This record gives sequence, C-alpha cells and structure tokens, in this order.
Amino acid sequence: MLESSSGSSLEARILREVGLALHGLTSPRPMVAVFGSARISPFGEPYIVARKLAASLGQAGFGIITGGGPGIMEAANRGARESGAPSLGASITLPHEQGSNPYLERDIRFEFFFTRKLALLRSSCGFLCFPGGFGTADELFEAATLIQTDKLPHFPVVLFGSSYWRGLLDWMTTRMVETGAIRARESGLLLVTDDPVVVVEKFRACHQTLCATLGPGPHYPAADPVGRLG
Repeated sequence: MLESSSGSSLEARILREVGLALHGLTSPRPMVAVFGSARISPFGEPYIVARKLAASLGQAGFGIITGGGPGIMEAANRGARESGAPSLGASITLPHEQGSNPYLERDIRFEFFFTRKLALLRSSCGFLCFPGGFGTADELFEAATLIQTDKLPHFPVVLFGSSYWRGLLDWMTTRMVETGAIRARESGLLLVTDDPVVVVEKFRACHQTLCATLGPGPHYPAADPVGRLG
C-alpha cells in the first residue's frame, strides 16, 4: 500500500511527511534498515547476496526496511518477503529514478530526503550498508552521528563488503582520529565484514541484550542514552 504526502504549502507538506515518518512504518518485529545502491543489477552478485542476507535476517526474527527503490533495496525487500518477514519501504520521489520496488507490503512515498531518513532511522534497531553512492553514505553517516552523540542507542552499523568499505574505515582510523575529528573508540561504531553469519549474529546479539534493556521501540528521536561506548 502506497501513501504520499500532499498539502497546499511547503509547511503542510513537511508536517504531513513528519507525521508519516513518525507513525507510518511500525512493525511488531525489530527492523533492520538496509542501505545500498539503487543502480545494482538484479543479476549481479551484490543483489544476490543482499537478497539472501535479508532472507536470513527474516528467518532470524527481523523485518527489513529500505528506501523502497530498485537495486540493493529491492534485493533486501525481496529476501524479506521470501522469508515471510515484514518488508517496508520509505521511497522517495525523484525525477530520474525508478519507482518503488514490487516487494513491499507497505511503502510511504516521501518528497523530502530528511523526512525519509527520519522514517528509516526511527523504524530501525540496526543498519546494514551495502556498497552505494552519495545517498548510502548520507544514510550511513546520519546513523553513525546519532549513535556517536547518543541521540540513538548504540545499534549495530554493519558495512558489508570489505573491498568496498575498507578504504573508508582506514581513512576514519587514520586521518579522522589523527586530527581529533573523532575519538579512536568511535571508529569502532562501524563493523566491516564479508560474512553473512557475522551480520546475522551481530544483530541477534544486540537484540538479545541492548534491545532487551531498552524495551519496545521506536527509540528515536526520544532515545535515552543507553548502550553508549565505554
């Protein structure tokens, strides 16, 4: 089911989208947000891996939420549906991109990126990032910033594909730490792996410990500073 924002003024459109972001994508299951490129072929290895990994997360008791588009997002939503898990989307209206993928049981179409990100962050208790471009990096660092500043509990942020992400992590642990832009321990907010089993166990362990302490979500934007780095 697709919903879209509407209103006669910019303020009305923004307020409607904030309401949809806060209340429109809830689920009885803990949700993992999957970020990644919309420009991945459905016949390529990244798509296949994302589909299988999302299905594994579904079998482990999680639901999947994505930006609702093609590529990695479609693969993750497809895997969720195939495992019987909730498959949600927070899609965006863009002039030169495809519409929502066909594997969503619920999709809210946003006009503004900031309200779309609010929906993704509020609905999730973990973030799984596949290779992607500016949008993926924006979502990744939004989650990392909120966790760093205790605006969001310390949910897992997992980067899948070490050959793609290792340079970013090396830059963080050298230049950003060396210049004092981040503390050394804060570079540990991001986990890089190529192992699907590690991904599933990371989210499962967090749900059994941190989520058990926090109680039922959503936990953003009114999160208590629980689970912070020591």
